Amino acid sequence: MSSVTAIPAASAPEVISHFSRRLSVETDCSDVNAAMNAGEVDFVLLHVVGSQESFARRHLPNAIHLPHKMITADMMSKWPDDTLFVVYCAGPHCNGADRAALKLAQLGLAVKIMIGGLTGWEDEGLAFAENAVGSLRRC
Repeated sequence: MSSVTAIPAASAPEVISHFSRRLSVETDCSDVNAAMNAGEVDFVLLHVVGSQESFARRHLPNAIHLPHKMITADMMSKWPDDTLFVVYCAGPHCNGADRAALKLAQLGLAVKIMIGGLTGWEDEGLAFAENAVGSLRRC
């Protein structure tokens, strides 16, 4: 028996439940890019880490720079209550998106993490924004 089969696979209902829950809290770079390319952006994309300067150097198209430390009820009141926020950070080595997702959920807002972050976006060969349009912070 291999280490793959030593623990039996879950039942179909358990697998469905697990992946449904997982997909309810995360999306990926490919899906975000596809939505943008199709003009189906029904979410707000938040770049939740780094300085204004790092955001200006590299961020995703249409992203808004809102570091997780700045997420407050007052700041988020600028959007309708039913807004879905998609948050991303530097990549798998960064927990900024996790921190942002937790804060948004604590405020009662819908949120998904874009897994992979900037690293995943780059790994997929997707284009970055050319300037810092959309930033909420000013130097």
